[in-house]
Amino acid sequence: MKKITHIFTVLFVVLTTTSCEDFLDKKPQDMIGSDTELNETDAIALINSAYQPLQWAKLYNMRMWTTDIIANDSEAGGDMSSATDGIETKDLASFIATSANAGSLDLWRGPNPGILRCNIVLERVGKMEINPDLKNRILGEAYFLRAHYYFIMVRIFGDVPMRTAVLIAGDNMKIARTPKDQVYEQIISDCRNAISMLPPKSEYSSADLGRACRESALAMLAKIYLTLNENYTEIVSLCEQIEDMGYDLSTMRYEDNFGAARVKNGPESLFEIQYTGSTQYDFWGNDNQSSWLSTFMGPRNSNWVGGSWGWQHVKQEFVDQYEAGDKRKDVTILYSGCPKFDGKDYDPAWSSTGYNVRKFLVPKSISPDYNTNPSNFIVYRFADVLLMKAEALNELGLTKEAQTPLNKVRARAGLQGITTTDKTTMKEAIIKERRIELAFEGHRWFDLIRIDGGDYALKFFHSIGKTNATKDRLLWPVPQEEIDDNPLITQNPGY
Repeated sequence: MKKITHIFTVLFVVLTTTSCEDFLDKKPQDMIGSDTELNETDAIALINSAYQPLQWAKLYNMRMWTTDIIANDSEAGGDMSSATDGIETKDLASFIATSANAGSLDLWRGPNPGILRCNIVLERVGKMEINPDLKNRILGEAYFLRAHYYFIMVRIFGDVPMRTAVLIAGDNMKIARTPKDQVYEQIISDCRNAISMLPPKSEYSSADLGRACRESALAMLAKIYLTLNENYTEIVSLCEQIEDMGYDLSTMRYEDNFGAARVKNGPESLFEIQYTGSTQYDFWGNDNQSSWLSTFMGPRNSNWVGGSWGWQHVKQEFVDQYEAGDKRKDVTILYSGCPKFDGKDYDPAWSSTGYNVRKFLVPKSISPDYNTNPSNFIVYRFADVLLMKAEALNELGLTKEAQTPLNKVRARAGLQGITTTDKTTMKEAIIKERRIELAFEGHRWFDLIRIDGGDYALKFFHSIGKTNATKDRLLWPVPQEEIDDNPLITQNPGY
């Protein structure tokens, strides 16, 4: 076994246990330093550490789902008596954010610890002489995670500083932003490596369920190409590879993905952020193991769920998109006269719009306090794959063929199939279906800004009165703190 010889900051990691809920439990229990000799247990611990930043508030525990507020499907809500509660999200949603915006700072910095840890895994584990199947899987996980972290950053900021190697003594800590085309090249390369190295989800034991799998990498690569508006034939192929792995939406229930009915790493899930609900860590710190979603989104003053802090007041314009008979409505939102939640009636006075998000709420019988929610957060799921396939087929001019994957999603929702063969009409139908099917799961903002190179987003925002929206503002401001610290970092146009 070769020793780690490069000098780098001591990395705290978690040693694995036998439970699928514990493999990402974040409390530091061991550390690996520059003179540590590694074994298989250490290699697993290193890759576990690379997942952990996904759980943090800088990413999926807050900032990623607040993009749906910025996409204007909802308003921030929160403490309506406070002018500053959620002000960073409100400013981004109004397209008046500055380079001092706290949300922008979080999403600039949030992925970087994960990227660093992936680089360490790829360098250290790549040199280890361990079980080849385990080694291959760990490297595949690192490639997947690094691609995912950079995919978040490049869509938010465009050009970003990119590092793919571990820093050693004498390396320049301050580098310029890498052009986004080069960042995407690296992301695609990492994705392809992950696809070739990762096992399918079905081959994971219960102890390892929740790790990146082959179909999660296939789904991310399809989404990358959709974001770049290219390679539609390959998108169809990638989605069909997932279908051929035994995924069938007709056997999956929409409601099982969310809230009280949540099935962790269930049959529709391709990749999700893991939480245990453990209370031994600080709720506000990076060691936290409780999901924030139910705590933040529970209707304020309702006392329905632990916390009930009242974020995400759903807008009327979004509610109006539901078709009569859509089964997803009662799972997704709370409205006057909706089915009871945990035996209780909803009061629309709890929201400034008369609506709240329902799909992530966990009753007190499951999560009795604000810091006890064990629900995972889905990043990629099979319905998204079907809708990506439909969109790609339509872009290829195969509009009739696009009906099949689209209508599988609609059939589960209790809706009649779309029968149009007009490409433009079909495109609008697919965009709307994505909005409803994936509501409040952190997809809408990224869909808006990718369609028609951002023109679709501007048309939508201007139609709802967001006249401050410009093409420049579809990228977020680079944090001024980063520019002040590194003179090589430049600001995005328009800020």
